[in-house]
Amino acid sequence: MTAALPLAPAADSGAPVPVILAALTIMLAAAKLGGDLATRARQPAVLGELIAGVVLGNLGLLGWTAFEGWKANPTLDVLAQIGVVILLFEVGLESTVHDMLKVGMTATLVAVLGVLAPFLLGWMVGALLLPGASPYTHAFLGATLTATSVGITARVLQDLGKSKTAEARVILGAAVVDDVLGLVILAVLSGVIGSTAGGNPVDYGTVGVIVGKAALFLIGSIVLGLYLSPRLFGLASRLSGRGVLLGTALVFCFALSYLASRIGLAAIVGAYAAGLILEDVHYKSFTERGERQLGDLLHPIAAFLVPLFFVLMGMRVDLTSFARPEILGLAALLTVAAIVGKQACALGAIGGRLDRLSIGIGMIPRGEVGLIFANLGLGLTLQGTAIIDRDTYSAIVIMVIVTTLVTPPALRWSLERRAISER
Repeated sequence: MTAALPLAPAADSGAPVPVILAALTIMLAAAKLGGDLATRARQPAVLGELIAGVVLGNLGLLGWTAFEGWKANPTLDVLAQIGVVILLFEVGLESTVHDMLKVGMTATLVAVLGVLAPFLLGWMVGALLLPGASPYTHAFLGATLTATSVGITARVLQDLGKSKTAEARVILGAAVVDDVLGLVILAVLSGVIGSTAGGNPVDYGTVGVIVGKAALFLIGSIVLGLYLSPRLFGLASRLSGRGVLLGTALVFCFALSYLASRIGLAAIVGAYAAGLILEDVHYKSFTERGERQLGDLLHPIAAFLVPLFFVLMGMRVDLTSFARPEILGLAALLTVAAIVGKQACALGAIGGRLDRLSIGIGMIPRGEVGLIFANLGLGLTLQGTAIIDRDTYSAIVIMVIVTTLVTPPALRWSLERRAISER
């Protein structure tokens, strides 16, 4: 009688599957524990997931090096990258093209100022403290300060019963435009760096082509998607079986993400565009026959993959770099630039009796968006050198943590101050 072939390699064989299973076990457990502790402290769960990753990634300082190999594990990195695609798809689903068209001149002006001011301040900080680094590094530092993680602000507004105020509408509307502008800046920077790395000189024509590609993709995909997506989901609704709605939505998301990456843009640009395009009416036939909303179906996948991204980002933070005064100085100035830059956007809150201070504070948190930008910088190289090195990345993470922490109490104070003054 011959021995049966093993279904999987032994756990101690060093084979990939057991290693990944162990990593998923520990990383997900750490993410959920960290998220719970952060929520109990009235902070966003993403902050706890990030800090949990920082702890896991720096246990080597205490002599425990079992997790060191996970930081650069290609399988974990792919899972994390898929997680961030799902995250941007979810963010896009929370808004629609019609929402973007309705935000009005005030929200648009707030968004434009809220991108330009932090971008320029971040570039200046990089040029001042990292004079030997590439100008692309300085530009990437500015890009990490542009977008707003509005989920944190939205939760505070909701808790205080202020989510329907004029200030809330301006903040939430500006954040949508803000994200699109930030993604265009990211696409331009990534394209210019890729062109330079390929040996092609960068000129205004090159930049114009990249901006044109980004704009053409966003506008073209949205216009074409609005036409095609109802028909795609209408055809899919004829299929039997479970999970047709979720499967069709993921096909749509991944297809646009793939197309974006093929033309030199970040895949998350395509995922965000896919989320913006899809509206409830496109898959109404599914919900009419008893299926849940798309956001509800997507949530379990996001709950699995998205925390992996934040834990892995936290694990890549090297706490030993904080012993260097120049890194702490960079983190401090980046944080100041991040806060001051978003206060400048409040100047765009024209008309009415808008509380400009609350609008500026509401735009402060960077959260997951800043981490996504920084992580892309880690993966971009020019002449063999990473655009964002580990030390600079650690400084960015400090900025993200601080801006995420200060926003809830500051916004609460500002809104209560306004209420008292009105009484």
